[in-house]
Amino acid sequence: MAEYLIYFNQQWVGDHSEEWFASRGPLARAVVEDMRVAGVLVYAGGLVEEFDEVFTADASSGAVEFRSGRHSDCDEWLGGLTIVSVPDAEAARLWAGRIAEACGWPQEVRPIKS
Repeated sequence: MAEYLIYFNQQWVGDHSEEWFASRGPLARAVVEDMRVAGVLVYAGGLVEEFDEVFTADASSGAVEFRSGRHSDCDEWLGGLTIVSVPDAEAARLWAGRIAEACGWPQEVRPIKS
């Protein structure tokens, strides 16, 4: 089995009404439950959007330093992720497609090195 990261950047979500987002929640939860039942789910979750809850650990100077906020100020940031353990890339594609349909925005898929 191989592990794949399926994720999206928050900016890919787009602008939608609260009702639209509320309609997507049950669809996304159903896909996660299907992954759990199929035995392929390692982890799935969305990330907190408030940057005042974010901190950085940096050891590039030789000592670990902790700072409030993001490591770099860029235009995109991770919005959520799913990790699946599946036989091959084709199976990862299947689950990424199901997540994309349920959420209503693109998903990127990357193999995890082991």
